[in-house]
Amino acid sequence: MSFLSERGKLRIYAVSILIPVLLGGLTGWIILGSMDYDMLNKPAFSPPAWLFPVVWTVLYILMGVSSGMLKVKGLFEDGISKLYYLQLFVNLLWPIAFFVLKWRLFSFIWIILLAVLVIAMAVKFYRKDKLSGLLQIPYAVWTVFASYLTLFAYLLN
Repeated sequence: MSFLSERGKLRIYAVSILIPVLLGGLTGWIILGSMDYDMLNKPAFSPPAWLFPVVWTVLYILMGVSSGMLKVKGLFEDGISKLYYLQLFVNLLWPIAFFVLKWRLFSFIWIILLAVLVIAMAVKFYRKDKLSGLLQIPYAVWTVFASYLTLFAYLLN
C-alpha cells in the first residue's frame, strides 16, 4: 500500500493503537470495583498492583503499532486479522473472568489459551514483517508470566 499518504498512514497507526488501548481501558473500568489483587495470596515475584495498568498500556500500544505496521504495508490479511482480534478478545475477557467472576481456575486455562494465541500471532506477524513480530515478544513474555501468576493465585487462594 505504498500509495497511502503520510496522513493516511498516521490515521491507520492511530486507529490501530487506539483500538486495543481503549478496549483495554474499558475492560479496566469494568473490573475496577472487583479488583482484589491486594487481598490475594500471591506467589514469589508478584509485581505491585500499580504496575499492571502500566505494563498493559505499553503492551496494547505495541500491539497497535505492530498491527498498524502490517496494515500500512498491506500485510494484515484475513488469517492474521482473525488471529489478532481473537487474541484481543480473549485478552479482554481474562480480567473479567479473574476479577469480576472470580473464576480463578478457568482464568488460568483461559490465559494459557491467550498465551498460545499471542505466540501464534507473534510468529505470523514475524513471517510477514520481522519488526512487527519482534514487537510482540514483550506481550508473549508477559502473558507467560501472567499465566504463572494466575496459576498460583488459584493454588494459593
